[in-house]
Amino acid sequence: MPSSNNNPVINFLKRVLKIEAEEVKATLSAFLFVAVLMSAYYILRPVRDAMASDWTDAEVSWLWTLNFFISTAVVTVYGLAVSRFRFRILVPAMYGLFALSFVAFYVLASTSGDRTLVDKSFYVWVSVFSLFHISVFWSFMSDLFNKEQAGRLFGIIAAGASVGGIIGPSIPSFFSASLGTDNLMLIASLMLLVPIPIIFYLQSLKSSDLRNNDVILNNPAAKIGGNPFAGFKMFFSNPYLLAIGLFIFLYTGISSFVYFELKNLLSEFSRVERTAVWAQMDLAVNILSIATGLFVTGRIVGRFGMPITIALIPVLICGGLLILAISPFIGAVVALQIIRRAGNYAVTRPAREMLFTRVDRETRFKAKPVIDIVAYRGGDMLMAWLFTGLTQGLGLGLAAVAVVGAGIAALWSLVGIYLGRWFERDDETAG
Repeated sequence: MPSSNNNPVINFLKRVLKIEAEEVKATLSAFLFVAVLMSAYYILRPVRDAMASDWTDAEVSWLWTLNFFISTAVVTVYGLAVSRFRFRILVPAMYGLFALSFVAFYVLASTSGDRTLVDKSFYVWVSVFSLFHISVFWSFMSDLFNKEQAGRLFGIIAAGASVGGIIGPSIPSFFSASLGTDNLMLIASLMLLVPIPIIFYLQSLKSSDLRNNDVILNNPAAKIGGNPFAGFKMFFSNPYLLAIGLFIFLYTGISSFVYFELKNLLSEFSRVERTAVWAQMDLAVNILSIATGLFVTGRIVGRFGMPITIALIPVLICGGLLILAISPFIGAVVALQIIRRAGNYAVTRPAREMLFTRVDRETRFKAKPVIDIVAYRGGDMLMAWLFTGLTQGLGLGLAAVAVVGAGIAALWSLVGIYLGRWFERDDETAG
């Protein structure tokens, strides 16, 4: 690597983005990794979401309930894989298996006479994938970078997810009618194979450039070992992990409420039109989040600390929901969705992932999926039924539901402040 004193590009990266010379290769590779990964997901996401408008709130709530149990089973199987397989092949193998699964869905969709079961199975499986693929990615990142580096670099790396969020939905947004939704599955499958060589390259950079072998205690080529169910035990016995789980649970409450409202508003559109609308919203979200992730997130962490960083978006969403309760209209729901998701991708998610730099590798790869997937989907399930009860059971309108959401967002903010203060402690009690 050329000296930063003689390389204007590295000088620029250090001055503007706070990337040190020895971190450039790893940061850019991680950026590319998540950009390709999220491109594949964002090709699949609008295909999935377009299906939901064909079903009632109760049907979707049942699918989310099924998703919770399937996600729990997948995390359990993953815990077994973490314990039994060498770490070097663990992460690339996960993405290879998901790629094969979407090829299988393409075959089923092309040959099935009645697509109802295939569509609902695809909806659930993409929902499993939507959390699993990014949870594994951030586990890998927190194992690659140390705590100090995470504070500077995770926002930049997260901007790569937003780049993927622009590239990915551009394909179904502009070509869903000509390509057909089934062919989008094949495109996404091929893209999921691209990160595999990047993973092996990053593993080599951890020792050669980052010199972060002290981030873990065991050989990176070895098995993590231990009890395959240890992730569940770690989660329920560690207050730090429980607080992270509660933070995610409350986030799902806000996500579920806004998602259901948008789903219902789009019910009169055709499936192709819905696919394009969802994809265009993804484009707007990710364009907004790129600049924030590149230039703002790391500076917020450095200047204001983790408590303010992780609670910032929950506070903004609480205020937005109160405004929505006073003046409920469609444009406000769309704007709130864009702000919520962009803020999560650029600020809240990177801050949340920094929390896992304080725990060991076994916790990152066993307990983290329990939090990211099982706790998240449990929140989805409960909040989906809560929304269904409020709207179909009690007959509440948008304004009343927004008030309930504002209360959830307020509690979400408080939990974020608590986590941020715990993260900044000098002792090592979090792990």
